[in-house]
Amino acid sequence: MIFEALASALLGLALAWAAVRRLPHRLPAASLVLTTGTAGALFGDFVTHTAFASGLLPSLTGAVVVATASLSLLLRPSAGRLRERSIPA
Repeated sequence: MIFEALASALLGLALAWAAVRRLPHRLPAASLVLTTGTAGALFGDFVTHTAFASGLLPSLTGAVVVATASLSLLLRPSAGRLRERSIPA
């Protein structure tokens, strides 16, 4: 269980670090992103481990899915997409 939690936390941290490196202009402060990725992965691991009772692969998959979903909530729209679409009358 400890290894599983540590592995999921490291996966969440790696995902968050990759997001900070790839999309720095669309994310808030790096400390918030790293914390959110790690917490999301730990929560995903907890939920998946509770649902499936055992197995490293399902737990790590759940950790990656929830961490990715959590990080996607932090994304801001890019500057090029802020234009509103006009509806023809």
